[in-house]
Amino acid sequence: NKTNKLQRMSLPFAVLVVLVALLAGSLYAAAEADPYKILGVTRSASQAEIKKVYKRLAKEWHPDKNKSPEAEDMFIKITKSYEILSSEEKRSTYDRYGQTDDTQPYGQYRHRHSHFDFDEAFFNFPFNKNSRDFADGKYALHFDQYVNNVVPGSFKRPYLVKITSDWCFSCIHIEPVWKEVVQEMETLGVGIGVVDVGYERRLANYLGAHRTPSILGVINGKVTFFHYAVAKELLKQFVEDLLPQRLVEKVTDKNQLEFLNSWQEINKPHVLLFDQVPAVPLLFKLTAFAYKDYLQFGYVDQGISDTADLLKQFNINTYAPTMLVFKENIDKPADIIQAKGMKKQIIDEFMSNNKFLLVPRLVNQKLFDELCPVKQFHRRRKYCVLLLTSDEESFSPGNQAFLSFASTNTREVLRFAYVYQRHQQPLCDVLTQSKETPWFSQVVILERRNAAGKTLYKPVTAWNGSEEDQQALVDELERLHKDPSILNYDATLPELNNEFASMFIIRWVYSSYDYLTEVVDDILHNNWREMMPLVSLIFSALFILFGTVVIQAFSDSSEDKQTKPKGKDGLKAENGSPGGASRPPKKSFVEVTELTDITYTSNLVRLRPGHMNVVLVLTHASKNILLSKFAKEVYSFTGSVTLHFSFLNMDKHSEWMHSLLEYAQEALRHDAHDDHQAANRRADYTGYVMALNGHKKYLCLFRPVYTGEDADAKSRPGSRDDHPPPPPRKSYRSRSVSTLQIHHKLDRLGLWMERLMEGTLPRYYVPAWPGLDKITPGK
Repeated sequence: NKTNKLQRMSLPFAVLVVLVALLAGSLYAAAEADPYKILGVTRSASQAEIKKVYKRLAKEWHPDKNKSPEAEDMFIKITKSYEILSSEEKRSTYDRYGQTDDTQPYGQYRHRHSHFDFDEAFFNFPFNKNSRDFADGKYALHFDQYVNNVVPGSFKRPYLVKITSDWCFSCIHIEPVWKEVVQEMETLGVGIGVVDVGYERRLANYLGAHRTPSILGVINGKVTFFHYAVAKELLKQFVEDLLPQRLVEKVTDKNQLEFLNSWQEINKPHVLLFDQVPAVPLLFKLTAFAYKDYLQFGYVDQGISDTADLLKQFNINTYAPTMLVFKENIDKPADIIQAKGMKKQIIDEFMSNNKFLLVPRLVNQKLFDELCPVKQFHRRRKYCVLLLTSDEESFSPGNQAFLSFASTNTREVLRFAYVYQRHQQPLCDVLTQSKETPWFSQVVILERRNAAGKTLYKPVTAWNGSEEDQQALVDELERLHKDPSILNYDATLPELNNEFASMFIIRWVYSSYDYLTEVVDDILHNNWREMMPLVSLIFSALFILFGTVVIQAFSDSSEDKQTKPKGKDGLKAENGSPGGASRPPKKSFVEVTELTDITYTSNLVRLRPGHMNVVLVLTHASKNILLSKFAKEVYSFTGSVTLHFSFLNMDKHSEWMHSLLEYAQEALRHDAHDDHQAANRRADYTGYVMALNGHKKYLCLFRPVYTGEDADAKSRPGSRDDHPPPPPRKSYRSRSVSTLQIHHKLDRLGLWMERLMEGTLPRYYVPAWPGLDKITPGK
């Protein structure tokens, strides 16, 4: 009986001892994870002090510098502590409750509503804290590291990322396979990352990884999840499937000439790999992805009969993989490597040494920056020998001669390149002194001084490839070698046009295909949580598209009703304007753009049907006065979406005005019998206004008539006419056009605009709009 009593007393005592031990252990872990103690700062420490201490400790305990076994864990503690204390919100939460959600892996005692959660404390207790696998710490990813390093790096190589946690028992089973795959993939150039959910919950949520273990791939900034059983071959296939499908072209005897001859079109050297295996090796695909912006890649399977001529032509050893690079000469490789076990380092060096053609064409600013870098130090200066030429057939001999000349160059400080004048007109205009027509090729030597475009240069010679031209270039290069100051011209070069920008549509189609393939893959695996943003995006796009179409349909219908004349004379609005101008202005100002050779096509030649451009003609001297008066006169008509307002500067484009008004001579004829005046009429069109219909090719003309009236006098009865009745002819002829007061020239423009909206003005049809860019004087 006494024994039973002791047993009954010892059972609660044992339970109490266990609870106290667990609680003490948890409290000890929480104290050990105190971020203030880990960083060695007081609770009143400022942000500057905390940051200073963090930098010192991070440098001291970084695993790459500190080989101590505890260095890795200590570095993680330091980083996590700084993350808490550097955030005012997290620091405040920790000061109040002694814990934050992000400090879960530290001490797992959590104070919630003043009670102790036994299950949570037990299952979060850090038994597995030091059981992380062999090298997970080496590949550990933090949020900032992912955004700043992994995402930009994924445009050059794919990343394989594992999502894990300390208490993930399933993670233990995949570790042997993961370790083996990592060792193999890393040697091929694949990036490796590990995200511990306990330490980097924010990054895991950002990636959409809601369970552990998970494996995902990152390429071109896009995340793709691995959905199959974790096996070595499946993971290798997953990495290969991440890569774009058209990286490497299969080359045979039938298409080898077409493949190699495309160097001029795509402006890249071509690389051919000869190997015995039927499938393209993964290492070669990864290399092709890394250098896709510089090189074009092809693969030759030595085991098929369709490649026999290629093997014979280039004398390929079939017992070892061979890599050839071709530049301008497709009959002879520019470089070659051959080895049984090609390593990534050897291939990278081979590719880096052959990234450019002997004489590449400057097709965008990025290529220009790499070939002709900005001068940094005297010993690293580079000179560009640039041929300004054309792609017409008549220029081909000179271009070939320039290539032959550049192929003999042995100086590292010299880079040879060329541009096509029609693609890079702004650059040629700056570097070419002569404005002669027809245009001739020219060689220029230049040195870039800063990233803003400042360049020193010297035109060398007009170039047709003759021996005299080549000798002149040799002499100038010798002089440059002895005296760099011969570059006696300076200019600020414009940014180069991207000649391959038109290929965006093709790249977009390819990207869309890859994306749709991924979507189908996600649907098949019922990954609905990850698919929700995409589904939401699709429905939003469809809703916007449908709404836009409906609104546009109703808008077009209402516009047709508004612009349709009602009755013989048209229906007037309350303000006396016709129905087309009755719509109230949408803005408190008038948008008036200048009609130049840049805006000429969009504002006139390709103007949409039914739209008109009302153009005010002015000069530098009268610009401010006329624009102000013009805005007041046309403001009430700006509510119409079919009217656009521009101005034309006569000081720049007088020849265009002469050409255009040849078709409106009837409107310009003041007196058919006054031959003297007609012969000596001054070309002063200041104050004229033209309504140009680009689609139907006609114009309506307003000629300014001096009235001497104020602006409010223009509304008196009897003044609505295309050509208002002028004062008596004698007094009008005796008055010189140059003496007209500028601010009265547009007095009756409002009445003319009403006639324009009614459609009752005379129209002068133009067979074809004269080219504004061709006849503009160079002022």
